[in-house]
Amino acid sequence: MTAINTFMGGRKTKRIRVGNVPIGGGAPVAVQSMTNTDTRDVRKTLEQIERLADAGCDIVRVAVPDSDAAKAIGEIKKRIRIPIVADIHFDYKLALQSMENGADKIRINPGNIGSREKVKSVADMAKALRVPIRVGVNSGSLEEGILRKYKGITPEGMVESALSHASLLEEEGFDLIVFSIKSSSVPLTIAAYRMLSERTSYPLHIGVTEAGTIWKGTVKSAVGIGCLLAEGIGDTLRVSLTGDPVEEVKTGREILRTLELSNCGPELVSCPTCGRCRIDLIGIANKVDERLGHIGKNVRVAVMGCAVNGPGEAREADIGIAGGDGEVLLFKKGRIVGKVPEDKAVEVLLEEVEKL
Repeated sequence: MTAINTFMGGRKTKRIRVGNVPIGGGAPVAVQSMTNTDTRDVRKTLEQIERLADAGCDIVRVAVPDSDAAKAIGEIKKRIRIPIVADIHFDYKLALQSMENGADKIRINPGNIGSREKVKSVADMAKALRVPIRVGVNSGSLEEGILRKYKGITPEGMVESALSHASLLEEEGFDLIVFSIKSSSVPLTIAAYRMLSERTSYPLHIGVTEAGTIWKGTVKSAVGIGCLLAEGIGDTLRVSLTGDPVEEVKTGREILRTLELSNCGPELVSCPTCGRCRIDLIGIANKVDERLGHIGKNVRVAVMGCAVNGPGEAREADIGIAGGDGEVLLFKKGRIVGKVPEDKAVEVLLEEVEKL
């Protein structure tokens, strides 16, 4: 798990629990992702969830388009080590079935499931089982009435929609609510979350929806999520990328680490290189980065290109190298401990990391 969000004092939010993972109320910021397998294919879904958990995913969400998918949650739940969220649209019966089969949380908008009786049945079961409900509003799915009132998609309209959905649950005495209020526009997302954070004390699930492919989506997510976290807004996050969901988890973890909200696992510091560099720094840095993934302990590793800034940066790391001419200086806890030929730099550095 990660460190508590202390930026801007952090928002004071209600704490809920998704399985064994606390969200809000000063709990660490949790990283979520969603499978892209067919939930009814239990084997493939389990394989992907295991990969996500290995990458550091705290909570996983699965799509529940029909009754068979809801039933599959029961089998999946028995064999995973992180909480599972059922993603449901419109059909309240799927929410009931998912909870009956062990879902730790559901994602459904009460205003989209029909009559008051249907909302009450979902709220009553969720309350009895202590299953939180995420009320999620996306800019692309706002109600026609909201769009007319605000003459298009606006932060104000998104916030009104979210609060309106939640009020239906509150009227049934249910308060285990998490909000998400996302857009593919970073400025709109930030504005909406800022506004919502002033209007509610429920935990906030933050992210930029439909952010895009790995490269562009990572940039958009880092800017949007990072800005909100730096303002003390956000109790749990998901990076939405078009690609392997493991990349979502890795990106989310790196956003938290960059803001020093995470102290789990290795951190790699490497320079951008310049004309002074006399080693294959890019190749060395990439190889080190790839092979640090299995390290579970906190360690700061520096891979620097030359003797100008390199030694200083390497000394600040737990372990590091600074390039020379066909060789590197090896630093450990601020002290030079030897010289290593360039072709041995990766192996020696990783051996020293393992010793730490």
